[in-house]
Amino acid sequence: MTTWVALLRAVNVPGRQVRMERLRALFAELGLAGVRSYIQSGNVFFQDPAGRDRAELARVISAHLREALGFPVPVLLRTVEELAAVVEADPFRGVPVTEDVRLCVAFLTEPLPAALALPARSARGDVEVIAATEGEAFIVGRIIGGRPVGAPDPVFGKDWTGETTVRFFHTTAKILAAARKG
Repeated sequence: MTTWVALLRAVNVPGRQVRMERLRALFAELGLAGVRSYIQSGNVFFQDPAGRDRAELARVISAHLREALGFPVPVLLRTVEELAAVVEADPFRGVPVTEDVRLCVAFLTEPLPAALALPARSARGDVEVIAATEGEAFIVGRIIGGRPVGAPDPVFGKDWTGETTVRFFHTTAKILAAARKG
């Protein structure tokens, strides 16, 4: 049976606090098996005995979370194998890391526009998309003038209508390791 990794957006941000015990219980209510979570930022591992496809599973989980929590929770699903490919790709090799640099993976619900030339940088210069796959954008974030790194979505262009959730690259590797322990 496939082990899924649900990467949730907008969980445990100001005004939207959800204890992981509650989140795991909400996943279990859907008949999902082996439900586990990793850290407080909305990473849930599970199997689906019903064998639903990715789109249906994401829709069902998102609807259930919205109803139970009272706010929308975009759900981006990856298999353990897909997450491993993200970590193994490591397009950040050779990127100098300083205290002002953050290496991030933006998980995407749809591919970036084909016309988006990479690398692409935000107007402020704090977000630089250096590479992308069909489901991920690899971002070098820079803290400029003490201001946190902005959202990557504006860099993707006005025609891009998908959703994202972002994880630090080192956190993505830890999520993968935790998912494999199941």
